[in-house]
Amino acid sequence: SSNVFCSKPNTSCINSVDFNFDHFQILRAIGKGSFGKVCIVQKKDTKKMYAMKYMNKLKCVERNEVRNVFKELQIMQNLEHPFLVNFWYSFQDEEDMFMVVDLLLGGDLRYHLQQNVHFTESTVKHYVCEIALALHYLRNKHIIHRDIKPDNILLDEHGHAHLTDFNIAAIVKEDLKATSIAGTKPYMAPELFQSFEGTHPGYSFAVDWWSLGITAYELLRGQRPYIMRTNTPANDILQTFHKAYPCYPSAWSTGIKSLLPKLLCVDAQKRISSLSELQELEYLSDVNWDAVLSKQIPPGFLPNRRRLNCDPTFELEEMILESKPLHKKKKRLARKTKESGSDGSPQVASLLLLHNVTVTPQSL
Repeated sequence: SSNVFCSKPNTSCINSVDFNFDHFQILRAIGKGSFGKVCIVQKKDTKKMYAMKYMNKLKCVERNEVRNVFKELQIMQNLEHPFLVNFWYSFQDEEDMFMVVDLLLGGDLRYHLQQNVHFTESTVKHYVCEIALALHYLRNKHIIHRDIKPDNILLDEHGHAHLTDFNIAAIVKEDLKATSIAGTKPYMAPELFQSFEGTHPGYSFAVDWWSLGITAYELLRGQRPYIMRTNTPANDILQTFHKAYPCYPSAWSTGIKSLLPKLLCVDAQKRISSLSELQELEYLSDVNWDAVLSKQIPPGFLPNRRRLNCDPTFELEEMILESKPLHKKKKRLARKTKESGSDGSPQVASLLLLHNVTVTPQSL
């Protein structure tokens, strides 16, 4: 069964069969994300290129990730912005769920940090502006991303920044706060760690602006302002925020040294946490925001167009180590159907088809 469980061009999500795996040609594997694996595909009729994320249904159920996957789809199908990785189609077959999104060939910022790219201050300033516009858009949609970090910022071929991965995003109603703990520890705001301690004061959109500050600092310096690991206890991290202060190198301009402390303010009430507050800073007074939004200003760093900006081992893993490689799916499913007459996992199929009916634009 190749039901579409969501599709932007045709937002009727119930039992539609407009798109399936056969509509796309698989070109190559390019990465892994929270949704699963990622490959480049070409839509056969239009020849347009996309990135296709896919996740094994059985693994999804085993990891208890069904809710997160469908929440991500629910969020993404209603989003469209110049600085997001936008969603186009999704569908499923007996083995996998698929999500087709914008293809960005410039690589993520983590990849470029690992390649020892030195980002200039003007480039980082531009990234901050682009992601700030995306965060403003998300705030208007009542969405907290909760996982802003270099890994989740992809560059297009011209170097513009695009925010991706809504796997742990939260939708918050007017004047309410989120309380669940989510994020990547080194990028999580101080107020999130209070939830670890059991005080549960709640948090809001300001957590994304803290993460943007950590990311900007890391892009400039090649390391984060606070030393912590994923296994560092929450109480130790809270102590670090109050006792250790980020070092701002003397070579940095006074402008960037005025911006970052306002993003990395431990007190969420005093932290810059909206586009309007950011725009009031003298450091950003020269920014033409309309030109930034329309991508008329080049960010300064241009990804290498002559090669794929990702780890080449993803392709090798898919070809050599993957027990069910995507490029052999059609033959595999045909053989399985012939042998058993079913997909062999009725519980998984019925669970996902249940979501197929409930996740619709009207349910948002």
